[in-house]
Amino acid sequence: MSQDKITGKTYDVNLLRRMSRYMRPYHVTFWISVVLTILLAAVAPALPMLIQHTLDNYILNFDTAGLSYMLMAMLALVVVQTLIRYYHTLMTNTLGQSVIRDIRIQVFNHIVQLRLKYFDRTALGKLITRTISDLETLSNIFSEGLIQIIGDLLQLAVILGVMFYSDWKLTLIVLIPMPLMIAATYVFKEAMKAAFIDVRKWVSNLNTFLQEHITGVGIIQYFAREKQEMDKFKEINAQHRNAHIRTNWYFSIFFPVLEIIMAISLGLLVWFGAKQIMGDVISPGVVVAFIMYINMIFRPIRELIDKFNTLQMGMVSAERIFEVLDTNEMTPNLGTLKPGHIKGEITFKHVWFAYNDESWVLRDVNFSVQPGETLALVGATGAGKSSTINILSRFYEINKGEILLDGANIREYDLDYLRNTIATVLQDVFLFSDTVINNITLGDPSISREQVIEAAKEVGAHDFIMRLPGGYDYDVKERGATLSAGQAQLISFIRALVHDPRILILDEATSSVDTETEEMIQSAIDNLMRGRTSIVIAHRLSTIQKADKIIVLDKGEIKEIGTHQELLSFEGYYKKLYDLQFHSAGI
Repeated sequence: MSQDKITGKTYDVNLLRRMSRYMRPYHVTFWISVVLTILLAAVAPALPMLIQHTLDNYILNFDTAGLSYMLMAMLALVVVQTLIRYYHTLMTNTLGQSVIRDIRIQVFNHIVQLRLKYFDRTALGKLITRTISDLETLSNIFSEGLIQIIGDLLQLAVILGVMFYSDWKLTLIVLIPMPLMIAATYVFKEAMKAAFIDVRKWVSNLNTFLQEHITGVGIIQYFAREKQEMDKFKEINAQHRNAHIRTNWYFSIFFPVLEIIMAISLGLLVWFGAKQIMGDVISPGVVVAFIMYINMIFRPIRELIDKFNTLQMGMVSAERIFEVLDTNEMTPNLGTLKPGHIKGEITFKHVWFAYNDESWVLRDVNFSVQPGETLALVGATGAGKSSTINILSRFYEINKGEILLDGANIREYDLDYLRNTIATVLQDVFLFSDTVINNITLGDPSISREQVIEAAKEVGAHDFIMRLPGGYDYDVKERGATLSAGQAQLISFIRALVHDPRILILDEATSSVDTETEEMIQSAIDNLMRGRTSIVIAHRLSTIQKADKIIVLDKGEIKEIGTHQELLSFEGYYKKLYDLQFHSAGI
């Protein structure tokens, strides 16, 4: 659903019904909130009634003893109302935050299971907005929206009922300006709906811009683009400000209009009520009570407008959140195969693959890798090397052909089992803002510290880790900013080793380090690959000369297959790449 398709309906029954499902685990809190709402509405007219009774029966009769009792009764009533309101606010906010916690967990769980293809076309800032900002807005539906609206409507109904019971003629006089208020409310509601949709759009755009530019701040500084990017930010920020100003402008017009309508109602009350008092038709206490009733009518009406706006904003946010939850782009777990042992035989049979179903990235690819062998993929940028390993782990689905693992189609395997069988070490190592050991185990409780230390020693990383402050408990900060590229790469090797995969993928794992560092970690790579089926992607042909099989890809097609020496003897694509690299290096 695109942004312009979001309706922002104030009363979307389907959305409300869907949101109500999240309240079921908290039905006790919900019903306590409802009972307290009813109690607040029931006691609302009690104070004006007490004041009317006190004025007519005690003040006008100079009964000081009775007046004292009535003052004590009023104080007790105020205390009771305060306690009910306190627990009502506590319950509704507890309900709202509990529901939002559950929805946020569901949204996050859903997002992390989406296919990589979804993230290729979706800005991360928009997803962050859905998970944080939109959910905060949605929480107001539960804490300040639905139940509060019900409470205000009940209070309005109770007060109007008491007013008609007290004096129906006076009530009708008071309600004469009401059609003006209904018309003003409708115009205001329609204007605010468009304004709120605009606000949410610019909040999303602002988050997207900030996320991208804070992540890419290095590029901005490298190319001295600070001023130009600041100008772009100022424009987006100005649009965000203008959207908020429009909402405030509508409020600044609407509420004075309400005050004018309330003043008209009050004027009519005083005019007609004074005539009734002078004609000895009603007592002064009735007029005083009606003055309070007018305030109590218009206050819930004003609050209802606020609550409807809250509900409307929540509806806009709900549509956007459920748009994410309804995104059915998760990799289907089609199979249940979980063999006790994987040998690691990989076979590609007539595999065709395209990211957008228009331009083929892989064309009729056929090859096989025997258990324990090392396969190297080489070729120019865009040849299809990374795509080959992405489809092996089913991050993307192939269009035609089949991929076999130990003779079974990879779609027959349980998805988690398949991905746990394959470990990938990428060129751009991603480390979380966490300790070294947590970045290695990824929170897997089945991996002990002893296993981590043993794996670190095996890849030659134990010594450098122990030199860090805190050793394995050292916080590497966001994206491993406090580590060198070589150190981060070694941690990624340990991560792969402790998960004990049967298939290892190295996606240009040494291209981001210098030659000296590459030589240092080459032994770690050799240890990592020992006894495992390995697929290596490398631009540096010097790193793959020991591979059992090398495949040369060009524009998604296999041009050559063979060992290093065999490919050199072909005098083809590989020989040209080899000569180009080694001649340019002066060898």
